Amino acid sequence: MPSREFDFDAVIDRRASASSKWNRYAGRDVIPMWVADMDFRTAPCIVAELERRVAHGVFGYTDPPAELPGVVAAAMARDFGWRIEPDWIVWLPSLVVGLNVVARAFAGPGEAVLTATPIYPPFLSAPRHGGRGVVQVPLIEDGGRWCWDFDALERAVTPAVRVLLLCSPHNPTGRMWTQAELTRIAQIAMRHDLVIVADEIHAGLALDADRRHLPLAGLDPAIAQRTVTLQSASKTWNIPGLGCAFAVVSDPPLRARMRRVMAGIVADPGAMGLFAALAAYRDGEPWRRALVAYLRGNRDRLERALESLPGLRSWHVEATYLAWIDTRALALEAPVRHFEAHGVGLHDGALFAAPGFVRLNFACPRVLLDEALARMRRALDGI
Repeated sequence: MPSREFDFDAVIDRRASASSKWNRYAGRDVIPMWVADMDFRTAPCIVAELERRVAHGVFGYTDPPAELPGVVAAAMARDFGWRIEPDWIVWLPSLVVGLNVVARAFAGPGEAVLTATPIYPPFLSAPRHGGRGVVQVPLIEDGGRWCWDFDALERAVTPAVRVLLLCSPHNPTGRMWTQAELTRIAQIAMRHDLVIVADEIHAGLALDADRRHLPLAGLDPAIAQRTVTLQSASKTWNIPGLGCAFAVVSDPPLRARMRRVMAGIVADPGAMGLFAALAAYRDGEPWRRALVAYLRGNRDRLERALESLPGLRSWHVEATYLAWIDTRALALEAPVRHFEAHGVGLHDGALFAAPGFVRLNFACPRVLLDEALARMRRALDGI
């Protein structure tokens, strides 16, 4: 059970906080369950660290706190058994900025990146922003799980493809890739001399109690030499608005290429983001454990409810706080608009290259989840 020290059941009114999530439906009775931020207060240790920093009162240009790289390295070893060196870290203002940087750094004009769909929308937009192509390989369903089509992945590699973008744990399907799956992905990349960029921002949100996230770069030194891992405390500790992420790049030439692309364009993380990350990785583990237990309860509640909702199909969420739902059997012209009309705001699967699907964020107090599910049930009445 979640620790009683942390109250995840508290309903916090975010409507006056300039929240992007809640502002989408300003003035409407719609529960927002679309974008991936949580409706929980962050860990008290982070709030205390920020209060301490604010009390200082001077907010000049800020370097990463001296202890932060070592704290991050220690957290990667503690949480995932992944040994990294502090000087492998490249600081970024956000993970999405990182996706844009790597597309430009490791694929040239007229070249392309390769990824599997459905996928977090910036995987598709970031390469295009830089004039790079995107080659999409659909995931397949096998035995009730979303899986890679390795044969199709191999066939999709052309001389123009220079980068493989991997989301692990996967957004939006909630899969945690197994060691065998990760190894096979890496083998394909090595055969074709691709740089692998692994977005592992949801690594701290493994919901199945018997599973732990496996960093791709931690599997083998040869894999690490061609892998850029993007990470942040933002999803796990609900601090995305503070703007701090990082890349872990063990290979010096890859690190140098990233920094050349960033030079003069990409801003450093701000003071609040840096100090929040420090508190999260140093002191935030008790809160994270309580959060994961609460999310596991929400997931189980959601999955039981979805089984009884006619016309909807979903999959077991192994990690993240995001449920991927197939509405195609309902034959709705616009599934998101239909559910919004009944008071629930979901994320449109078309943005993930999967029209007819929706994504639901269940990281909210249970009373809000229950109300959203009741509204979804009413939305299906008569269809």
